[in-house]
Amino acid sequence: MGSNKLTKSALESMMFVWGQPLEIKAAADVIGISNKEVLEAMHQLQKEYEEEYRGIVIREVNGAFQFVTREENVEYIERLCTPVKTKKLSQSALEVLAIVAYKQPVTKGEIEAIRGIKCDRVMEGLMEKELVKVVGRSEGIGRPMLYGTTDEFLKKFGFANIKELPEIEDIETAINLGEDWEDGEEALEGGKAFEGQIRFEI
Repeated sequence: MGSNKLTKSALESMMFVWGQPLEIKAAADVIGISNKEVLEAMHQLQKEYEEEYRGIVIREVNGAFQFVTREENVEYIERLCTPVKTKKLSQSALEVLAIVAYKQPVTKGEIEAIRGIKCDRVMEGLMEKELVKVVGRSEGIGRPMLYGTTDEFLKKFGFANIKELPEIEDIETAINLGEDWEDGEEALEGGKAFEGQIRFEI
């Protein structure tokens, strides 16, 4: 394989990994050739990608080069990157998350006392989504685990810290389920504790 092909191959790999515009001098220093040779190889690559009408093209920006998608394909990229359906947290998950957020650190027993229903399955789901985590153990009988919210919770809801949570006078009153509620069966846009204050989609 000729040196020119090796140079173009190296430049392709470097642009792919680098992500940002690859400066001619930086590429030349890495490969060990002159700036002029890099520029010539880049222009050849540009021509080849254009002639073959590739989905990726090479764009020049102030003497640097980078891979970008072909403008004509933007529509397809937008379709691919736009989620078809947004999965929402269930009513029960939002309620448990609200209790954890406002009462943390809190045990499962304390959560269940407020809701009047077991929360094992819901807690497992919230932990899998990295919205809730174990933060320690209680000093009470049996030393049950204490739970709190995570940085992922803050990011998903758009809070800088827990102090930014909307004020709720009484979380026990805010969480008020009917006796015939089936845990985790329905997906709603908001939980009672967050209704009118928080809308969360994942």
